[in-house]
Amino acid sequence: MLTMVGAGPSGKSTKDWHEVWKNSPEAKDVQQELAHIKSEMEGQQISTEAGSQGEFAMPFYRQLVEVTVRVFQQYWRTPTYVYSKLLLGVMSALFVGFSFFHSDPSKQGLQNMIFAIFMIMTIFTTLVQQIMPRFILQRDLYEVRERPSKAYSWKAFIIANIIVEIPYQILLGIMVYASFFYPIFTRDGFPSSERQGLILLVIVQFFVFASTFAHMLIAALPDAATAGNIATLMFSMALTFNGVFQTPDALPGFWIFMYRVSPLTYTVSSIAAAGIAGRQVTCATKEISIMQPANPGQTCGDYLGAYASAAGGAIYNPLATSDCQYCSSQNADQFLASVSISYSTRWRNFGIGFSYIVFNIAVAVLAYYCIRVRKSSGKSKARFGKVAGLFQKRKNQKVESQAKATEKNQNGGAMQPK
Repeated sequence: MLTMVGAGPSGKSTKDWHEVWKNSPEAKDVQQELAHIKSEMEGQQISTEAGSQGEFAMPFYRQLVEVTVRVFQQYWRTPTYVYSKLLLGVMSALFVGFSFFHSDPSKQGLQNMIFAIFMIMTIFTTLVQQIMPRFILQRDLYEVRERPSKAYSWKAFIIANIIVEIPYQILLGIMVYASFFYPIFTRDGFPSSERQGLILLVIVQFFVFASTFAHMLIAALPDAATAGNIATLMFSMALTFNGVFQTPDALPGFWIFMYRVSPLTYTVSSIAAAGIAGRQVTCATKEISIMQPANPGQTCGDYLGAYASAAGGAIYNPLATSDCQYCSSQNADQFLASVSISYSTRWRNFGIGFSYIVFNIAVAVLAYYCIRVRKSSGKSKARFGKVAGLFQKRKNQKVESQAKATEKNQNGGAMQPK
């Protein structure tokens, strides 16, 4: 083609190709088609409907549906991400579940159950750091291609990415529940349907919270590494002060607020109340207190009966006259009360968990808008310019004073006799 048109230093052309095109039948066909399109458009009336002159060609609802479907397709075409998520949750749940398999009804067994709940929470940061790089890829694609071309709104983008994660988190929560709950909490048979259902709902809610927490942090931050470090710090604080390591009464006064604001406080409390409350406690041998009656011939029931009734303990050999066996607990409710967990607040705590999810979504949308969408107005720029000018003026005055002092010292040194 370049040879025909005479391009290059040695190229020669025997025809004026511009005139050739203008006089060709193809050029006339193009002009006729343009004239036809123009005549059709001139006959059409300009739409005055609401939204017809909007920023985007489609309404927001349609944008959200189309973007959500597209993100679902992208997840479906990357099965390694989905499989790694499910494998992480199931393998961790199986490991924890069979590490505390059929915990016995002793005081230590109850503590093991609560610690098992604590352990299953620790996969939180890994899940969050799986989600963040995935979101970064989606965001880079949107900000480079779709947003400049006005393909769809930033609100549709951020909400669609949050929505698509939720079904996978629900599936993960169901699989983790089956792998974690039944090995630990079914020693004495299956609990009631209400208890099983509540624990399932709380575990699913926990994983949905993890996904929205990840989007809240990564929505506005530049990279996954920065967001991951912040997530690790915040999760460590929430995990440390959720009431498992230390009861609220044992926490310093300043840190009690962390116990109240930690979302894991309510997650652990709901699962522990539904899974442990109402169980009968049987102390292990090393947990039994052995004592002797004060008077010869006095039975253990006579000696410890009043104390056991007041303290809520149990006497295992009330008719014996020596080596009285006393257990400080009769049922799991006493143990739960010692760690500030109540069976009556199980559904309330489950409801509180939704407030954290709503908060995460709201902050994710707001942070993305404020940091990556919103542009500074002229007034804000003018105010910033005045403040910056004030600091620059002070800096210039400081530099001038330093220069004068240096010049004075140099002049003074030159006048001194050697």
